[in-house]
Amino acid sequence: MPAEAVQVARRQLSLAAEDLDANAVASLLLELAETWAVPALWEQACRPLLARLPGRTATGHALFEGVRVGLDAYRREPGRSLPTGGLLLAGAEDDTYGLGLLALAAALREQGRGCLNLGPALPWPALGSAVRRAGPHTVVLWSQTPVTARAPRLVRLARDFPFLRVYGAGPGWTAPLAAPTTRLDALPEAVAACLAAAPARDSRHIRYGSVPYR
Repeated sequence: MPAEAVQVARRQLSLAAEDLDANAVASLLLELAETWAVPALWEQACRPLLARLPGRTATGHALFEGVRVGLDAYRREPGRSLPTGGLLLAGAEDDTYGLGLLALAAALREQGRGCLNLGPALPWPALGSAVRRAGPHTVVLWSQTPVTARAPRLVRLARDFPFLRVYGAGPGWTAPLAAPTTRLDALPEAVAACLAAAPARDSRHIRYGSVPYR
């Protein structure tokens, strides 16, 4: 996004949030995303604003809610859902911040790709169970804070499922991850990693348990 467009977007979103109008925030986000695409809008406008306006304030709540609604609605077609494409997204255990997952899912829909988004704060045992049941080829685990970014658990997940690509996304992962896991530093990088996942693996119905991925 050009610098001037970034400033305009931030100002518009800020004013709507200051009016405590989450619906206006969502509408603006949808319009801006159509113009500039989700990755650029998220990195250059939404993330800085969310960091500046903490959720402890009414303005911050309005901004968070509007961004949440807008991202979740973006490029959704009533009655039609995109195939999950072997991509599983989830938030780390005890990590209740879900906007990053919604931003990634929206950016994937923008590229015509779906995903299985299990939302924030997924317990580690539940994540392992989801991998066995859904059989994805790629998992992206979001952590917003270092407190929830448990790198050894992520590495263990990758080693338990050797055909699985495992990524840590979000600012919680503050250090490089040990192989075979990889840290994704920004939304464009996360989108690229998900899009690079080989579709050919989908047709093989990878099995980790009794339920194949389809």
